[in-house]
Amino acid sequence: MSLSKVQKNNIKEKLFNTLRDKFKNYKPETNSMPFHTRLLGKDRMALFSFIHSLNTSFGTAIFENLVIEIGKKRFKKVDKQVKPENIITSEAQRVITDIISNLVSAKAKPDKNKEINTIKKVCREGETKEIKPTRVDIYLEDFDNNIYLIDLKTAKPNKGEFQNYKKTLLEWTATTLYKNYNSKVYSLIAIPYNPYAPQPYERWTLAGMLDLDKELKVAEEFWDFIGGENSYNDILLCFEEVGIEMREEIDEYFSKFKDM
Repeated sequence: MSLSKVQKNNIKEKLFNTLRDKFKNYKPETNSMPFHTRLLGKDRMALFSFIHSLNTSFGTAIFENLVIEIGKKRFKKVDKQVKPENIITSEAQRVITDIISNLVSAKAKPDKNKEINTIKKVCREGETKEIKPTRVDIYLEDFDNNIYLIDLKTAKPNKGEFQNYKKTLLEWTATTLYKNYNSKVYSLIAIPYNPYAPQPYERWTLAGMLDLDKELKVAEEFWDFIGGENSYNDILLCFEEVGIEMREEIDEYFSKFKDM
């Protein structure tokens, strides 16, 4: 099922507004790069700096808002930057520590279903305490009351943080099950696009921390999960159309940097 015309128009409007707001508030980096500037020109250096700046804000300024737009018809609840549940039991913490320890030492392979079941058995056992888990980037609840807690990462996340990412996913699971014991809870990482395409996304396979079938959705798999079949291609087309419509506006904006 492709995105509706209304959804596509809303996506394009968000892109127009985001770019134009960025143009209004954008200030090029002040780092002096005399060799690069003389070789490429001030306008191209300004464009390079702008792209870098845009990359850092894509998650919150664009991607999270796109999820809200395309997911609101397929899910009962769609939200972003949600404060997670914060009550966890001592037994759940012990289990999470054991899971991560076994993964780090390669005594076990990632198995999300088994991990969830192990946590659920003890999620209400032992002393309770408050923790401060990382905010949930994307919160979804479908019409069968299944809960999806999504950590939206950049295309090339820091490989050294795999262990912390895994801990966050497991803590989200434990605290959510403590509050919603009868719900099915799925915590996962999403990558908006595959920078290695057409090759498969393999950056995580060496880490041994994630169940790649259950805890990672990349590019088309992620967007089609949120919005339905062909959503990824529809979104790319929206980006392309906005780029074409704004081409002259973009060129004119960066041309002013030539004489600066």
